[in-house]
Amino acid sequence: MKSWKKWVGISLVSSVLVLAGCGSNNASSDSDSGGEGSEDKMYTIGVTQIVEHPSLDAAFEGFKMALEENGFKEGENVTYDVQNAQNDMNNSNTIAQNLVGDNVDLIFANSTPSAQSALNATSDIPIIFTSVTDPVGAKLVESFDKPGENITGTTDTHPDAIPKTIEFISSEFDAENVGLIYNAGEQNSVAQVKVVKEALESNGLKPVEKSVSTSAEVKQAAEALVGKVDVIYIATDNTVVSALESVISVANDKDIPMFAGEFDSVERGAFAAYGFDYKDIGYEAGLMAAKILNGEATASELPVQYPQNLKLKMNKSAAEEMRIDIKQEWEEEGEYIE
Repeated sequence: MKSWKKWVGISLVSSVLVLAGCGSNNASSDSDSGGEGSEDKMYTIGVTQIVEHPSLDAAFEGFKMALEENGFKEGENVTYDVQNAQNDMNNSNTIAQNLVGDNVDLIFANSTPSAQSALNATSDIPIIFTSVTDPVGAKLVESFDKPGENITGTTDTHPDAIPKTIEFISSEFDAENVGLIYNAGEQNSVAQVKVVKEALESNGLKPVEKSVSTSAEVKQAAEALVGKVDVIYIATDNTVVSALESVISVANDKDIPMFAGEFDSVERGAFAAYGFDYKDIGYEAGLMAAKILNGEATASELPVQYPQNLKLKMNKSAAEEMRIDIKQEWEEEGEYIE
């Protein structure tokens, strides 16, 4: 009996030693693995976008391109958590809170409402915005040169874009009344319309305003302008641009020249715009994000940037639909798409 107990005791001690040895090997392995992980960090970038439309999509494309060119490649050392609010501010707030809860490394906020939701949700995680019309008025940054502690980005308003568009309308079209459709609940739209109205007044033109709250109301607003306006101008309003074809249809049917605040709307059927490519401002935002992720700078050290390369772009097919006679001098000033 004693012999049996002695054998059991030896067996138990041996088992403990074997298990201890295995535990020691695993701990060593985990430690080595952790070292590699710190050297080859996988970054998670949360992407919040207020609504789907070509301009915002192009900005995100440019953002990813800049990061990839700077060593942050999707699937290798970067993952994107992309979420769309479907033009609902409540959804936007929830998305921002979820991204903060997931402790992402950086938030890319694509639009004014998206940036506002992100900033309300965190003061710690870096936020890079783009497609924001008035970052100061939206209370995202103190000034272009002095952004917030954890937020900066690129704006989609060139200071000369709206004035040049209105000057073009005034000098080249027999117009008196200009129709404006926008969502008064979008701070970026209110800021633009204010600039548009100032430019109209200085050029002797009058605004005729129609406000909408959802994309479903856009066509009715456009129809309400018929017979009251000579030209329609659509700013970079997320609600209206998401339903732009409704306005284009009315403009084509009633031969009303239609201008827009960005090039994607021209490609979709508006006649003309002074603007820039949204992919470019997304790219510039991506360069900022790369600097932050690389540890080269903090958001507070990167000034907000204006878009570059302002130019006139016109749509020849839209001109035909709206019965606009193309002038040779316009071709010398801008460029056409078919």
